[in-house]
Amino acid sequence: MSVKTLTIDGQAIAMEEESTILDATKEAGIPIPTLCHLEGVGDIGACRLCLVEIEGTNKLLPACVTQVGEGMVVHTNTEKLQKYRRMTVELLFAEGNHVCAICVANGNCELQDVAIQVGMDSSRFPYRFPVRDIDVSHPMFGIDRNRCILCTRCVRVCDEIEGAHVWDVGMRGPQSRIIAGLDQPWGEVSACTSCGKCVDACPTGTIFRKGTTTGEKHGDREKLEFLVTARTKKQWLR
Repeated sequence: MSVKTLTIDGQAIAMEEESTILDATKEAGIPIPTLCHLEGVGDIGACRLCLVEIEGTNKLLPACVTQVGEGMVVHTNTEKLQKYRRMTVELLFAEGNHVCAICVANGNCELQDVAIQVGMDSSRFPYRFPVRDIDVSHPMFGIDRNRCILCTRCVRVCDEIEGAHVWDVGMRGPQSRIIAGLDQPWGEVSACTSCGKCVDACPTGTIFRKGTTTGEKHGDREKLEFLVTARTKKQWLR
């Protein structure tokens, strides 16, 4: 496999040709905010927080799904990118019903962490206050769609790691929502193995364990570390 040499924020980096810009920034220790990215599952570039500037193109490209190229010159933290990232986080908060004070993930939420990282403390956009449901039909878990940011990490971890294919995205546009089965109550989906991977993959308090109260949701670090090597080592958990 050939090696590509590129420059990121003035730092020369050599990476294998199939690596992404996000891989390269991690190798170089350059932080880029992400929400839809999760080590161990495929990337889809959904959240657009990892946008970078590449000299020679007028488009902002997502680092997680853009492969490195020979001689590529990448900028990860320009003033333009800072403005775009803050706007993206503001829109995420305005689009949903994120009431942090009563959320199970309060203090352990990746959306909160990213908001702090990009310097967002309020949204300039009007809040939509959408009407979204809560499904607690599963005997062990629940899903509160008010907190969902449609990162699809639950969908991908269930498909690619567990192989149960319980979750998907239904509807279109502002009506888009994470659905179980064919838009059934979660507890009625026989394909669910109750493994809990979707709970640990969720970056917010959307999918949670029953009995968890405000600020009590903590991700299972060992399970997330397992996801990184699950496919290559074929160590499937059921």
